[in-house]
Amino acid sequence: MSLRRRVLLTVSVFGLMAVAAVVLAPLVGSAPVSLRRAFDASLPFADNPDAQILFVSRLPRTLAAALVGATLAAAGVVFQALLRNPLATPFTLGVSAGAALGAMLAITIPVSLAFAGVGAVPIASFAGALGAVGIVYVLSTIRRRGLSTNVLLLAGITLNAFFSALILFIQYLADFSQTMRTVRWLMGDLDIGSYAPILAALPFTIAAFAVFAWLPRSLNLLTLGADAASARGVDVLRTQRLAFFSASLATGAAVSLGGPIGFVGIIVPHLVRLLVGSDHRLVLPAATLFGAAFLVVCDVAARTLIAPMVLPVGILTAMIGGPFFLWLLIRRAS
Repeated sequence: MSLRRRVLLTVSVFGLMAVAAVVLAPLVGSAPVSLRRAFDASLPFADNPDAQILFVSRLPRTLAAALVGATLAAAGVVFQALLRNPLATPFTLGVSAGAALGAMLAITIPVSLAFAGVGAVPIASFAGALGAVGIVYVLSTIRRRGLSTNVLLLAGITLNAFFSALILFIQYLADFSQTMRTVRWLMGDLDIGSYAPILAALPFTIAAFAVFAWLPRSLNLLTLGADAASARGVDVLRTQRLAFFSASLATGAAVSLGGPIGFVGIIVPHLVRLLVGSDHRLVLPAATLFGAAFLVVCDVAARTLIAPMVLPVGILTAMIGGPFFLWLLIRRAS
């Protein structure tokens, strides 16, 4: 089968999965929803509980889950190729820790940063992610003409540890209500009741995916090593920079929207590789679509497992991802 047909088949199958998840997820929950009543134009929206549940409570969550899942899965694929490490995640290089630090500061310091319907926490989270990206990049290029992936990885791990210590320090100084908010945010949650945060994250996500669309062939060669890729005509430094900044931008946008929802960026890429192989021209679109479907399904489970209480979806992905990560370690060691 030609590559074009394989790409078309892959996108079709995983695309149908993603569309089915997004369409069906808002209909599932502890309270039943009648589509006929929800779309009944004769009923005022304020007097239509079905429309309120569908369009205010569930649909924003579903769209946010699809966007965050797709973004984290795609970023995981790119980071794994950039670092040539199948166990790398979108949070390996400190982006998540920087975003978490920004969110913690916004929660504990009463400064109004709200803009265009987007709260202070998502804005501060995204700013923290960008700050972490800048610090890691400077550390990995200082006194070097190129981008060292080894230094990049070490800088990210060190920054993760340092920012985690600052987060604990802020939590120690915060009052009880602020601590509860920070803990809840750190669990990773999709408690979104409007479309403004989604629309705010969308431009950055689109910009990142525009770069992702250019990367697959170069990532295939980059996984062979920088020298092998350069010998085959790849501008290694340019590819590394584009991969690093685009994946970091995508991760920052996703974390600002849903918090640090872990393990999506490692579970989905590996499951997809088992199904379609290791060619990034197939893996990247498949992981994007499957990541959207995966997190939407996880969010439905989080809303229904202990209904009427809603479980933070980050807890569920961690419960799935922890054993999966251990299985990967055992599989690589054998």
